[in-house]
Amino acid sequence: MINAGIIGSTGYAGQQLVWFLNSHPDVKINFLSSHSYNGISFSKIYGNYSKKLESICIDIKEAENKLSEIDILFIALPHGKSFDLVKKALDLGIKVIDLGADFRLKDPKIYKKWYELDHKATNLLPKSVYGLPELNRNIIKKSNLIANPGCYPTASILALTPLLKFNIIDSSSIIIDAKSGVSGAGRSLNTATLYGECNESIKAYSVSAHRHTPEIEQMLSQVNNKDVSLLFTPHLVPMNRGILATCYGNLIKDVSEEELYEIYNSFYKNESFVRVIKEIPETKWVKGSNICDIAIRVDERTKKVIIISAIDNLIKGAAGQAVQNMNIMFNIDENKGLDLLSMFP
Repeated sequence: MINAGIIGSTGYAGQQLVWFLNSHPDVKINFLSSHSYNGISFSKIYGNYSKKLESICIDIKEAENKLSEIDILFIALPHGKSFDLVKKALDLGIKVIDLGADFRLKDPKIYKKWYELDHKATNLLPKSVYGLPELNRNIIKKSNLIANPGCYPTASILALTPLLKFNIIDSSSIIIDAKSGVSGAGRSLNTATLYGECNESIKAYSVSAHRHTPEIEQMLSQVNNKDVSLLFTPHLVPMNRGILATCYGNLIKDVSEEELYEIYNSFYKNESFVRVIKEIPETKWVKGSNICDIAIRVDERTKKVIIISAIDNLIKGAAGQAVQNMNIMFNIDENKGLDLLSMFP
């Protein structure tokens, strides 16, 4: 049995993680920590857990005192809040999966530029592994510190990797146009995500300045073996959850849509959570699942390729991927606790 602790358990990603771990056959949740709801039963915060999970949320200090009781620590905190916790857990021999941004970027200068903070655990950056299982499975197995990818990067990187790995597109031509449901903004009170503000509307935000940009570029540069610089524009749409990423690139090879489907099907043939499909992806077909749907279109007139991907931002884009990483780290069935199809409608 894997003993787990969760810090930041009452945010949207944290709650989704609790939902998975609570029903995972190989996991026991040792503690749930929350700054905002310290001393309150988890079921009082989320009524769906009534009579099923009555654990009282504890504060971070109390959680730190219980670290020696667990095998793995999940951290779902805002950027800049994980440094000390990760150090303490690793010193005790505890595995860590950080759902935040603090260990995703390898260069502390880039971290400071985009997050406007000094990185306070630079010695741990070489030890951290970017937790995208489809690309880094073998090194995830050997790591004690996983930087769980962001939601937009997961959808974008999975969509674009085969094109860059096989040098099919011009790496300087990439444009990512992505839409997210409002849960991606978190559970904190925010005027922009109030029902009356975001319903019946769609808007772009953080144009040319979204913090997921360097994360996407970093991973795609590794895949491409040279620096990738791209344009990424996120949008907020009035739905609870889901991400749709439409990615564009200029073809540098004469390749048909059918040939690209062969390449993608071959590349992802052993991946349980990536579906290469002919239909244009929709978020409703992946909502509530750990699945990423990917479709391909070639515009022969402009010599461009369009890759469309869809994920549930709280699952494959956060908590589900964290559980997938945990399964790999503990050498158990990667699909365990995650083999769910979307619920419809």
